[in-house]
Amino acid sequence: MLIIIDRNLPKEAKEKLARHGQVVEFSTEGFTQSAVSGHPDIFFCKTPQVLVIAPNLPEAYFRILDQHSIRYEIGNLRVGENGEKNKIHHSAFIHYTAAVNDEYLIHTLQYTEPVILQNCHYLKKIPVRQGYTRCNLFLINKKHYLTSDTGIDETLQRYGLEGLCVSPDGIVLSGFQNGFIGGTIGIYGETVFLTGSLQQYPEGQKVKHYLEELHYEIVELYDGPLLDAGGILFI
Repeated sequence: MLIIIDRNLPKEAKEKLARHGQVVEFSTEGFTQSAVSGHPDIFFCKTPQVLVIAPNLPEAYFRILDQHSIRYEIGNLRVGENGEKNKIHHSAFIHYTAAVNDEYLIHTLQYTEPVILQNCHYLKKIPVRQGYTRCNLFLINKKHYLTSDTGIDETLQRYGLEGLCVSPDGIVLSGFQNGFIGGTIGIYGETVFLTGSLQQYPEGQKVKHYLEELHYEIVELYDGPLLDAGGILFI
């Protein structure tokens, strides 16, 4: 089991995760803003079939995936590029930030990496306006979700999904007013891992109650505020 995390997570969080698998501390330089340069959800998209990764992922991480026989496919679109010379649009950073589970692919579909779309051709597609979908949305299972984006929440309800929409206020992302709930979470089996303490989050009790109602175990990785770290990727 590999667990890919932002290298800037606190030491205590890394140590707790190391009990569940081999922790890979992720970082990049020169592709994105420094605050999100170690966020797995910018460079990786886990689909039911295969892990899809950006072609400009640093070479060291290709070697790690190969050493552990992780099946992956390389996308066509590079993080930080959108095909328009001398023009950088937010679309250059959202090609891989789709939210995917065994039932749905949710994203701003006109910007989704084509290799993700090919591998998820059989899934139901839900288009949303928020391009940083995985950052703002965590799919708990086929039916339930957590989000900090009201637009995503309204859309998913129209498609018959059930979820909890919470405020991003109180979620920390260095250099920004706030982070987003999707970037604070990872899931493995029936356990949800959180990059901080729900007691330090204004709507933490709502999140705790919701996850417990769905019979998920909660692991808080350190005793501090929730950090938007681009999610926790278990592969």
